[in-house]
Amino acid sequence: MQSATALLEPEASTVNAGSGCGNAVCVGPVDPSGLTENGLRARLKMLGQGESRLTAMKSQVLAELSRRTSAADAQMIASDELLSSNRQAKRDVETATQLETLPETAEALASGLIPTQHARLIARASSEGPVDEALLTRSAKTQNFDRFAKTVKRHQQDQSDDDGQSLLERQRQKRSARVYENPDTGMFVLSGEFDRITGARIVTALTAKERELWLKEDPKARRTPRQRMADAVSELICNGPRSAANGSAENGSSVEARKSKQGTNLLVIADFDVIQQRLVKARLADGTPIPVGELTELALEADILPSIFDAKTRNLWLGRSRRVASEAQRIALIARDEVCIGCEANPMWCRAHHIVWWSRGGRTDLDNLLLVCDRCHHKIHDLGWSVRQHPTTRRFYLKPPAKPD
Repeated sequence: MQSATALLEPEASTVNAGSGCGNAVCVGPVDPSGLTENGLRARLKMLGQGESRLTAMKSQVLAELSRRTSAADAQMIASDELLSSNRQAKRDVETATQLETLPETAEALASGLIPTQHARLIARASSEGPVDEALLTRSAKTQNFDRFAKTVKRHQQDQSDDDGQSLLERQRQKRSARVYENPDTGMFVLSGEFDRITGARIVTALTAKERELWLKEDPKARRTPRQRMADAVSELICNGPRSAANGSAENGSSVEARKSKQGTNLLVIADFDVIQQRLVKARLADGTPIPVGELTELALEADILPSIFDAKTRNLWLGRSRRVASEAQRIALIARDEVCIGCEANPMWCRAHHIVWWSRGGRTDLDNLLLVCDRCHHKIHDLGWSVRQHPTTRRFYLKPPAKPD
């Protein structure tokens, strides 16, 4: 890792060595109101690179403090001098120690080529098992955080000797939950950490309840998404899960009629290897890989639905007979789109949007639906963003409105 000294030079406007600052981070103050949009974007990128380089410098100092004293002492010093929480100080020291064993990651961070959070992901993954540091560092230079997090998960699974089973067991050992009263607000706070499969079950139940509440709302007086999710949590805990209405009354949907608890089944997706005649690449709805052994256990309680959605089946092409997508359509959309097509948010948080709007005669058919989160849905309906489809990959994406000259 490069050795560097942070300088404050108001005249400087770059973070690279060509600024005359050597290896220092030199970022001078600039009035953003005088910059063009391209100038603002360039400024933001430069500041991100500066943050990465400063993080690398901080890690060097914390690693040296840990060597001279101890990790515990370094944490106390970091908390005192940076006015950070004990939790944050502990995480900073742990990352600093891990980066010492990851020269390529540390160098990329010190050069401003990868963001701080990407470096933390690589450091955490390396502490849990073997990783190909060079491969992850290359991916970190081009992928946003959400996509890179999925890359790391898949890489850990591929690198493990037991198909990721030990990683899952470690998560289960680390599970925790707490409930406490916030002294500042007098409100109660629930927080918890769960392994990937248990978490997916919880998310599935919550999102099903949240959708149920959304359907019952007055469209002209909707709760915020966070308020609705809070109500979903309280209803599930205080009242217990209640069976949703059976979908057989509408369109005779065999997928919906199969379960009384509509939308609360854990969705697991796997590919079928025709040559080897077995399921492979098992994953949760958001793409998180799961061990084949866990897939076997889950299959014992699952409905097996073949993901062949090209034929215009009764369940997936509903026309104008209903406005809200069916559960069968949601499953097909998750298998096809995988994430929010605008920001790559978890598909469980997404809604089915009509490409040709329902209010404009659009049909509730699979080829007229796609997954978007609430924020991206707002962009489409209220801010002028439009849906486009890539000519080669056929994947949908959002395009911002044209800007006036």
